[in-house]
Amino acid sequence: MIFNDGDIIVAPATPTGGALCLVRLSGKGSIELCDRVFRGRRRLAEAATATLHYGEIVDGEEVVDDVVVSIFRAPHSYTAEESVEISAHGSRYVVERILALLVRCGARMAEAGEFTRRAFLAGRMDLSQAEAVADVIAADSHASHAVAATQMRGAYSQELEALRGQLLHITSLLELELDFSEEDVEFADRGELLSLLAHTLQRVDSLAASFALGNALKEGVTVAIAGRPNVGKSTLLNRLAGEDRAMVSEIAGTTRDTIEATANIGGVIYRFVDTAGLHATDDRLEQMGIERTAEALRKARIILWLTDKDDSSIEKDLIGYIPSEDQKIYRIITKIDLRTEDAACAWWSEANYPTIALSAKSGEGVDQLQKALQEAVDATGAYNGEVIVSNRRHHEALREAGRELEAAIAALEGGVPTDLLSEDIRQAIHQLGIITGEITTDDVLKNIFSKFCVGK
Repeated sequence: MIFNDGDIIVAPATPTGGALCLVRLSGKGSIELCDRVFRGRRRLAEAATATLHYGEIVDGEEVVDDVVVSIFRAPHSYTAEESVEISAHGSRYVVERILALLVRCGARMAEAGEFTRRAFLAGRMDLSQAEAVADVIAADSHASHAVAATQMRGAYSQELEALRGQLLHITSLLELELDFSEEDVEFADRGELLSLLAHTLQRVDSLAASFALGNALKEGVTVAIAGRPNVGKSTLLNRLAGEDRAMVSEIAGTTRDTIEATANIGGVIYRFVDTAGLHATDDRLEQMGIERTAEALRKARIILWLTDKDDSSIEKDLIGYIPSEDQKIYRIITKIDLRTEDAACAWWSEANYPTIALSAKSGEGVDQLQKALQEAVDATGAYNGEVIVSNRRHHEALREAGRELEAAIAALEGGVPTDLLSEDIRQAIHQLGIITGEITTDDVLKNIFSKFCVGK
């Protein structure tokens, strides 16, 4: 386990170059160290916790910058250690001078994520909450922020703790039976145990299943735009992105590689992928583009099949590229500004694929597509504080916990000896503990916190 080494650490908590920059220190002696370079109306060591102090950072008699200093005495700080935050002007030169002064006085530069790592080791948060801190910082949409904020505030941790508590109660009863094995007594009703295990498995599976949505909200919903050449794929991408991301031409095969663009629609980030037109060709470059189209389709959560005419045979050819039943598929009839007849397609209607007619060039019907995209990804639960898993590490642990619970249920139904049954349940408890950090290793912690920014 990684323990605090007692050093005073320092790092900028905000980027330089702006109007202001926050420099953060943490560790026993931080306030006294800061007093060596701070000149104000009173010494910081004499001030109460959670107070602000205006003054100057000085290097000998030279004034480096006018600053406002916040002090936090242990354990009333983010890291639970004595901490100082210096709000200075955002000049790179000024910030580097302040950092150099503090290092010269005995601090050392913090490692990536070291402030949050110390908060975790001090018990201020569990590991899932610590990871959520990074997710909140990285959030680029209302939905991704809502998912991370719910996790950071502890709703997810509380649910995991409740599940672990139930399983620990079961194992305690089973192990009590082992202590009295010679007397052949049962402290746990097998029917109640089966019901409790089934309920726990249902919730674990539900959390694991939420990862598909959580990952999409966190990373962005991948939408593949596919179809034959010259049906308006690149024009639609540009319209949805609000800029010319893809080259548009009447020449077939212009797009030979996937082109991506993002758009925020209803608080959710959508990642649109313009793909090469699907058709028979001897051109090696076009063939490579078509191969990448197939890969893009496999990875997409939503697929937009574009066609500019009512020809069901085309879609029947393309349907072979659809690999997953849980993908949402829309047939998009394009270029309606160039036609007047009804664009309905009986074949697609029978296949239960919704059809949207639009003109990417004029924008007519695009609002209907955007509405459909919002309905395909329901982020309501995230906004209402529902626990949604967005971390792949957590998802893998939940799936493993689910497998162990399934084994425990099978063992219980099959009359397996109590000691073996108890071991299956303990393995499930172990997997849940991996998520919260109650069970972890140095390598796991280093890997997690190395992905944080230095000042956090």
